[in-house]
Amino acid sequence: MSAEQVSGLCEQLVKAVTVIMDPASTQRYRLEALKFCEEFKEKCPICVPCGLKLAEKTQTAIVRHFGLQILEHVVKFRWNNMPRLEKVYLKNNVMGLISNGTQSILEEESHIKDVLSRIVVEMIKREWPQHWPDMLKELDTLSKQGETQTELVMFILLRLAEDVVTFQTLPTQRRRDIQQTLTQNMEKIFSFLLTTLQQNVNKYRRMVGAPQEQEALTIPQKADLTQEPKAQANCRVGIAALNTLAGYIDWVALSHITADNCKLLEMLCLLLNEPELQIGAAECLLIAVSRKGKLEDRKPLMVLFGDVAMHYILSAAQTADGEGLVEKHYVFLKRLCQVLCALGSQLCALLGSDSDVETPANFGKYLDSFLAFTTHPSQFLRSSTQITWGALFRHEVLSHDPLLLAMIPKYLRASMTNLVKVGFPSKTDSASCEYSRFDFDSDEDFNAFFNSFRAQQGEVMRMACRLDPRTGFQMAGEWLKYQLTAPVDTGPMNSKTGEGLCSIFSPSFVQWDAMTFFSESVISQMFRTLDKDEIPVNDGIDLLQLVLNFETKDPLILSCVLTNVSALFPFVTYQPEYLPQVLSKLFASVTFEVIEESKAPRTRAVKNVRRHACSSIIKMCRDYPQLVLPNFEMLYNHVKQLLSNELLLTQMEKCALMEALVLISNQFKDYERQKAFLEELMAPVAGLWLSPEMQRVLSDPEAFISYVGADNKIADPVLEDPSGLNRSRISFCVYTILGVVKRARWPAAPEEAKAGGFLVGYMPSGSPIYRNPCTEQVLKLLDNLLALIRTHNNLYMPEMVARLGETFAKALDMLEVEKNAILGLPQPLLELYDSPVYKTVLERMQGFFCTLYDNCFHILGNVGPSMQQDFYTVEGLATQLLSSAFVNLNNIPDYRLRPMLRVFVKPLVLSCPSEYYETLVCPMLGPLFTYLHVRLSQKWQVINQRSMLCEDDAADDNPESQEMLEEQLVRLLTREVMDLITVCCVSKKGVEHNTTAAVDGDDDEAMATEVTPPASAELTELGKCLMKQEDVCTALLITAYTSLSWKDTLSCQRTTTQLCWPLLKQVLPGNLLPDAVSWFFTSVLKGLQTHGQHDGCMAALVHLAFQIYEALRPRYAELKAVMEQIPDIQRDSLEQFDSKLLNPTLQKVADKRRKDHFKRLITGCIGKPLGEQFRKEVHIRNLPSLFKKVKPSLETDVLENEDGEGLTALFEP
Repeated sequence: MSAEQVSGLCEQLVKAVTVIMDPASTQRYRLEALKFCEEFKEKCPICVPCGLKLAEKTQTAIVRHFGLQILEHVVKFRWNNMPRLEKVYLKNNVMGLISNGTQSILEEESHIKDVLSRIVVEMIKREWPQHWPDMLKELDTLSKQGETQTELVMFILLRLAEDVVTFQTLPTQRRRDIQQTLTQNMEKIFSFLLTTLQQNVNKYRRMVGAPQEQEALTIPQKADLTQEPKAQANCRVGIAALNTLAGYIDWVALSHITADNCKLLEMLCLLLNEPELQIGAAECLLIAVSRKGKLEDRKPLMVLFGDVAMHYILSAAQTADGEGLVEKHYVFLKRLCQVLCALGSQLCALLGSDSDVETPANFGKYLDSFLAFTTHPSQFLRSSTQITWGALFRHEVLSHDPLLLAMIPKYLRASMTNLVKVGFPSKTDSASCEYSRFDFDSDEDFNAFFNSFRAQQGEVMRMACRLDPRTGFQMAGEWLKYQLTAPVDTGPMNSKTGEGLCSIFSPSFVQWDAMTFFSESVISQMFRTLDKDEIPVNDGIDLLQLVLNFETKDPLILSCVLTNVSALFPFVTYQPEYLPQVLSKLFASVTFEVIEESKAPRTRAVKNVRRHACSSIIKMCRDYPQLVLPNFEMLYNHVKQLLSNELLLTQMEKCALMEALVLISNQFKDYERQKAFLEELMAPVAGLWLSPEMQRVLSDPEAFISYVGADNKIADPVLEDPSGLNRSRISFCVYTILGVVKRARWPAAPEEAKAGGFLVGYMPSGSPIYRNPCTEQVLKLLDNLLALIRTHNNLYMPEMVARLGETFAKALDMLEVEKNAILGLPQPLLELYDSPVYKTVLERMQGFFCTLYDNCFHILGNVGPSMQQDFYTVEGLATQLLSSAFVNLNNIPDYRLRPMLRVFVKPLVLSCPSEYYETLVCPMLGPLFTYLHVRLSQKWQVINQRSMLCEDDAADDNPESQEMLEEQLVRLLTREVMDLITVCCVSKKGVEHNTTAAVDGDDDEAMATEVTPPASAELTELGKCLMKQEDVCTALLITAYTSLSWKDTLSCQRTTTQLCWPLLKQVLPGNLLPDAVSWFFTSVLKGLQTHGQHDGCMAALVHLAFQIYEALRPRYAELKAVMEQIPDIQRDSLEQFDSKLLNPTLQKVADKRRKDHFKRLITGCIGKPLGEQFRKEVHIRNLPSLFKKVKPSLETDVLENEDGEGLTALFEP
């Protein structure tokens, strides 16, 4: 290898790198240059000399970076095959580069420093400590040369800790060796880091003339300007030392952090007042204070509550805040706030009735400074403090501390400000807006944050009021009175609802909104905390009267008023004479209009008020039925009057009022009286629903389309809607049936039910059988309901869709709102309240079909629990349901099938007594499950083909957003189906049904990494019944196991952990065909190929594959054949695993070891994330193991252990 060769190659490489980095290069040229460079790295035998030549100081930064990259590539991919001397040559040269091969600390590019430190770390990972015992000494020597070298040493130590401890990017044995040796040398390393920090900070402060114990007000003498670069260099090293400390503080023994009277913590507190170093210092402090571990070891951290530390922390906060809004200071304030929060958490953990830690003397000072963050203009800082306040208010010792109790009124006062929704980044109406522009990308973003922040505050306020309920109530009362008398300020933006009305951003509304949330939180808590005779009834009733007498035409404010009425309603239980006033206030709001007799569509705000009033009435009747019962007649007459005018209320409002009546009628506790009342209430519905015309309309799709007006062409799609009344009649009937079925019940107390005539007998098991007073009415209407469902399903037949009028061609499509919800798109804020609910008659029609469909199935889902045996014994029920709810499923879109499964099939099955499994549930679920499997398989096939096709082939008539929507719908439907199967088949005994993650849960839910399904996941009675029928059994097994390779992580994880094994276990005793067994096992391996990149799924699938192999391998040799097809499987290892498994005399190895062995065998089929699929493998060899002997002789032991290959000479400096 001659010098000419090296220079010649280097010249070519420099040209290539220049072409790659030059923005003017053509793509072809750039690709060729790139290919040349990559091939050089892979194949050239003289990489090291070329890399070193390119890395020389004389080259440009880009070329030097490339030269160093070559050296890094050599260490990562060629190290194992390099001769010893070449390794030594490379290592010495790299150390030489650190020593004198870089520009000075202030001039050198950060990417050069970074790659240089990476090369050293890659060598350390391969050779230290066994073959390079003096590595730390060498770094120490280098650091003595000056700031430039010291900074690089810091980078090396930080990178090493990150690779070994944080990211763990190397094989287990090497990781252990290095971590162990780091730990053994930690005292040296820590003192080196601390000394470096201290020396550089001291030099820096001397040079910039920091005040040394002078009066704070004297102006420090500026040192001469020639010292400026020197000072900057020391500052840089200080920053690097802090960053490196941050990488170690997280995991080293706490004793190092608290050593020497907590010298480190003291230094960090001092540095909080050093503008250049404060963020790094706060970061380190935060990591230290957030440490978990033995309480005993954490006690020294309480030194931070001492006078000195508190003084430094608080003065730093005041200085940073006093400088106005500068990003750097604001970031620092956030860190400091986190430090105070973590301090609070440590205090809560260390202080307890059984511990010797006492409440710190500075606890009051701490609370004051913490409150300062809670009252800071930044909404983000305010929200950061909430969790800690909650922990303090909940704490067994601190919650009785007089200092904390004195803080409660101040905290609540602060909350009154913090609940006001201001600070939108696009606005300038509050000091918070400026800060929000740093923290949030958009108003929608801020809105989502604020809503969760407000909910969190509600929790903490309730905890505070548990300790001091009266103060909260008094403040709520004052604020409510103030709001009732304050003039309305609508702000610069008028609402579209009407002139002079508030929009959601109006100053008056945000105040009302905040006050309402506050009063709701504190009043409800007061009723829970105080004894009955301590409740301030008179004050409460006075407030209620003020609210009832308050009149407003503003829908947003009226909505708040109604919430306050509900919040104060419990006072009426003490003085029931106020009930009629409350009722008339609520009834007046049910018919609320901004402009009477207006023809324009109602806006969302108006609709919300009316809906709010209805739900308040329902809530009152549900929670205080005994209180309302004496006023039943008055209530009933009121409702009758409202119902008599067909146009006054929407169908939903009418039904809400009827539901309220039904709830009160449950208090009659007299079967005959309640039955008569329900008959009277439902007479208008029955008359309409059973009329010959309605019967014709409900049972014939064509007649139905024409009746609801979906075949019309409409000239003015906003105002004109000739068939609106017909639609509302159908809706009214359906809503009413649903309301009655949902709300009518027999008395909960068995003796009351018996006395009232609700009991009709007993089951063989001895449990009572009750009858529902609504049964007779509902059963009369059932036939037509099923006819409507059949008709609705048939509307999706192509010939029926063709009959829809021009205006209504998309009437059966999803509403935009539904689409956005599925795609996770936020709603524009203002539109929510200001726009009409349905803007056009098409949207109205879509809303009608959607609601009608859902409600029909809600009725069928509720009828079972409501009427029990009276429903399940209906003649030929299974056939009737199959011929109505389940017809034409092929044409029914996914977004309609989902609610059907969720609101009808699932509740029907769950509430069905086991006597009817054979007659009703199995005949219905059998065909359904078979159909759903076929449907989902086809859908997933389409999705998989789509992702395999090239982008160019995609048809344009199906834009991306539509494809995304379809794909997301298939995912949601899959979850719904798998959830239904799981609910039907697997008992919840040991399996936690994950209800927290709603079926529409996000895909990126945190997955648990170790998933071992509980052994007690057994099949339910229904599951066993379904599995007895061969076709259903096959459909269930095939669906469960096929779904493992569908691209939906959530569904895969749930199915694997809850469903697959219990189903398979049920059929194990029978004779399974060898092909079937191979198919089950292969399906799990395919699932691993698809989902292996997700830890949660991977763990669950590996466990399942292991279970199947262990259980079935002894009977089926075919499974071994499947294993042999796994890519890169080690045959001898498989033989060993097999022989142990098949030899029952051998003692079984521990479960975990067997499972780990199995996982290693199947590694070849575990899918990797895209980013890792084409990554070149890095192989780091294990070194001879470190003998655990006494520490001092560590180095000599290692070297004697090395078969005398003279390795001591390797890597000597």
